[in-house]
Amino acid sequence: MNKLGLLGRNISYSFSRSYFKKKFEDEQIHNTTYENFDIPSIDDLPKILINTKGLKGFNVTIPYKQEVIPYLDKLNKKAKAIGAVNTIRVTKKGKLIGYNTDCYGFKKSLKPHLKKHHKSALILGTGGASKAVAYSLDKLGISYKYVSRSASKGVEYTYKDLTESIIKDNKVIVNCTPLGTFPNIENRPDIPYNGITSKHILFDLIYNPEETTFLKLGKKHQAKTINGLNMLIFQAEKAWSIWKIPI
Repeated sequence: MNKLGLLGRNISYSFSRSYFKKKFEDEQIHNTTYENFDIPSIDDLPKILINTKGLKGFNVTIPYKQEVIPYLDKLNKKAKAIGAVNTIRVTKKGKLIGYNTDCYGFKKSLKPHLKKHHKSALILGTGGASKAVAYSLDKLGISYKYVSRSASKGVEYTYKDLTESIIKDNKVIVNCTPLGTFPNIENRPDIPYNGITSKHILFDLIYNPEETTFLKLGKKHQAKTINGLNMLIFQAEKAWSIWKIPI
């Protein structure tokens, strides 16, 4: 039996597990299972590798997309450029190769909605997912600036720095933070929402709930709003193609 899974912390809500379970049922794939590897520390990864027979690969989610890199034998070119990994393939010799399919999923989800005035973006958050978003925006020719709670290298704005004028000047705003995820659905990034216009795109990587408070406030100002569901589906299918499980 081939085994796949999701590596993360507090991932009982897992999209990936339910997605692949349905995929295997619909496509009558009987030789593969997908499970959660919910660990309190990345230091527990070696135990999973030793104890999981038939492991062919796994996805990686919060908070291990960067922490997992030292455990890998090789990084795909894109993953190396991004500096974060969300998909790992286990070779026949047991080597771990890291990939990033978040960039593919984000780009494919965003691109159909872009117009000429979408020239610059704000990325809310600085975690592993934000790095894939930044990579994709760069490939799309959209300049970007990071926004975080505190000032650090590479962060152009803290939330306190943001003004309505800055919001108006950046017509793409991407939430890469967990703010607003179920069950804390009232939470949202603290930005000046009055600066949002009908020319804006608000993209939230969160998919549960379907419409976060961040997106609701964007819609209130006639912005185009996109949640993270299609991004997840695209990146999941890309991961499946990387694992190359014989059916």
